[in-house]
Amino acid sequence: MKTTHWIAGICTVLGLATSPLAQAQSAPAPDSLDAYVQTKMRQLRIPGLQLAVVHHGKIVKLGHYGLANLQDSVPVTGRTLFPINSITKAFTGVAIMQLVEAGKLDLAAPVSQYLQDLPAAWRPATIRQLLSHTSGLPEIMPNDQQVTAEEQQTAWAAVQKLPMQFQPGEKFSYNQTNYLLLGKIIDQLSGQPFAQMIQQKQLQVAGMPRTVFGDAHDVVRGSARGYTFMYAEDGQLRRTNELHNVFEVFAPTLRTAAGLNSTAEDMAHWVQALQQGKLLQPSSLPTLWTPALLNNGTPRGFSKQLNGYALGWPTVLRPEHRAVAAVGGGRSAVFVYPEDDLAIIVLTNLIGANPDRFVDELASFYVPDMRVASGFGLPPQLRALHNELRKRGFDQALKLVRQEQKKNASFRLPEDEVNAWGYNLLRQQQPQQALEIFKLNVSLYPQSANCYDSLAETYQELGNKSLAVKNYKQVLRLDPKSENAAEQLKRLQ
Repeated sequence: MKTTHWIAGICTVLGLATSPLAQAQSAPAPDSLDAYVQTKMRQLRIPGLQLAVVHHGKIVKLGHYGLANLQDSVPVTGRTLFPINSITKAFTGVAIMQLVEAGKLDLAAPVSQYLQDLPAAWRPATIRQLLSHTSGLPEIMPNDQQVTAEEQQTAWAAVQKLPMQFQPGEKFSYNQTNYLLLGKIIDQLSGQPFAQMIQQKQLQVAGMPRTVFGDAHDVVRGSARGYTFMYAEDGQLRRTNELHNVFEVFAPTLRTAAGLNSTAEDMAHWVQALQQGKLLQPSSLPTLWTPALLNNGTPRGFSKQLNGYALGWPTVLRPEHRAVAAVGGGRSAVFVYPEDDLAIIVLTNLIGANPDRFVDELASFYVPDMRVASGFGLPPQLRALHNELRKRGFDQALKLVRQEQKKNASFRLPEDEVNAWGYNLLRQQQPQQALEIFKLNVSLYPQSANCYDSLAETYQELGNKSLAVKNYKQVLRLDPKSENAAEQLKRLQ
């Protein structure tokens, strides 16, 4: 596909913006990062948050904000402990790689080489497939149902009787049974309980004095209370406008999957220890952070962003500023950007805060090329158009695209990518710009009910009732089964 002169020009400018000099000259103002974090907390209604930034091997930012405990108005401090949930899996990945380095474990070996007395269907699954959730084993925690210490033996006996979800390597399916088995392997090959191995081989070596295992049954001094806006009513989990307490239990045998409590500073020390070769040999990091491939040769992960899964670490596979991204409980994230020598740690006490969705923007304070406002995260073609529209005005979107189509008959903007661009602008509090992008998509795909639905939603957001109604009606003409359009029309008419 040919590129117009203005697209090429934009790409050249972006290339210059990523130079080391440009990055060095773009260090964040003293309070600008704090202001961004506090704005994000207000938008997402996050009670409390800790932040740490490791740049070029040094901790360059530590921040703590809001309340650790709403009931007693206890503020978050640098010493406040947060449950890190499934970020614990990244520690398990490091522990497994330590056993690999010691010559005690082979990632490609079947689990049956290390554990006997497993169901026959489980035995071919490899250690790498356990780590990357591609084993196909049945889930010991269906529907995220918690397993207590008292229930763990019963749950273990029950899961062994269940059928496989799929053959090893066929799919990606997040699964806690995998990490229960990894815990058993660590116990056996290290000669000590996995919690003790992680304490001795990682927490002590990295200098993490506050990090401990524990759940809601344990007295974890200085820990933040957990909160959520989700509430179960009549067996259905619904989002409410009120915060509710969270009571999380992690059975001892499942604490390789989710059991650690830590601070952002301790987590920063852990990242530094990884970078400095204190926990693993530097040559082991590519193995630790390379996503597993399915039998068809493709990676899979949680989402379009977290699109791969390595050894306990989700990965962000993309042409620019790739990352490995341990995430936990929908409330905490550790993003490491290897090529940018940068790591961002965000710990919160709100399930549903999903900091993985805004960590890239925090990283942009240190890597200017990653600014969402400059179109980072968009495909190259859309990014170039985005930056041109920032100069000319977003109301010129259709005109510019039509001009390009006349010059290049093969020029095409994918519907789903344009739609995602519009929602990205909405998340940046830019509804007028988003409106123009949704109008562009309707013009490009006039038979798409989804395009009209997004346009109607944005008119509704802007308070333009008549145009919202008009476009929701068009949705129903194209897709008479659209429940959302029908429901919105009832509200608006």
